[in-house]
Amino acid sequence: MTETLTLITGGAGFIGSNMVHALAAEGRRVVVCDWLETGDKWRNLAAADLHDIIPPPALPAYLDRHADAIEAIVHMGAISATTERDGDKLVESNIRLSLDLWSWCATHQARFIYASSAAVYGDGAQGFDDDWSPAALARLKPLNGYGWSKLMLDKRIARDIHEGRPAPAHWAGLRFFNVYGPNEYHKGSMRSVVHQIVPKIVAGEPVTLFRSHNPAYPDGGQLRDFIHVSDCVAVMRWLLTAPSANGIFNLGVGKARSFKDLALAAYAAIGQDPAIEYVDTPLAIRDKYQYFTEARMERLRAAGCGHNFNSLEDGVGAYIRDHLLTPDPYLR
Repeated sequence: MTETLTLITGGAGFIGSNMVHALAAEGRRVVVCDWLETGDKWRNLAAADLHDIIPPPALPAYLDRHADAIEAIVHMGAISATTERDGDKLVESNIRLSLDLWSWCATHQARFIYASSAAVYGDGAQGFDDDWSPAALARLKPLNGYGWSKLMLDKRIARDIHEGRPAPAHWAGLRFFNVYGPNEYHKGSMRSVVHQIVPKIVAGEPVTLFRSHNPAYPDGGQLRDFIHVSDCVAVMRWLLTAPSANGIFNLGVGKARSFKDLALAAYAAIGQDPAIEYVDTPLAIRDKYQYFTEARMERLRAAGCGHNFNSLEDGVGAYIRDHLLTPDPYLR
């Protein structure tokens, strides 16, 4: 009997490792494809029961060898830094590899779930509707190379579908909004605001937020759609059981909250009185700074997803109590 495998690219990363833990706990044979490098990224996988782990250069040969066994590829691997300036690296990692995996899944009729991003919406002037028709995609204007790379992938996949070209047996692209939660510790400056402010609160230092330069928003009142990584995993697990749910979907909670709300939730979880200070938004990013993001979630709901998302207070509280304030903050 042929074994059934689920391959997760970027499986040692933030969202990827959370998905690895969840699927391995279900008893699936999970194969991770990722770089571990020389830091502590391996700790993201330490508690997971893996079937195999391979470095990215070994992926084509692994796919050839196990073509009859791989039933699904969850493609989380990418350069996710919005500050990345090397366009060739973005093409190689975020576009070329993704399209190769799309084609492989189409040929072998495997399921394909991939990471898009809310960065495709740019400054939000066109709204945050996950309409993936060619006309809707053409209106989007990302603000950086990372967002462009994700939008190009969405456009190509949407065009294949609308033109009736070969496609995987089941597929979904997910536009992640502001994700926070365990196993993001390797991300440096790209860590969530929750992770960045907790050490300050514990040390008794004030939390610093950006002052508003938009009269429509108070200081600290800039709004984001914050989502706990466990909610992202729950939706992806549901997708693996919902073969009729094909398309590009937003993945936020559908309710924008302020950075001040986030800070207050962190203070409440730690049990300290708030001490918040405001600084000017740096000039280098001030003209491109977003004051509002909020996922439209109607299409995911219409596809049949009934998941109840964590509130900001519940999600932040759980992350802080169960991970950031413990001796071992990693997922376990």
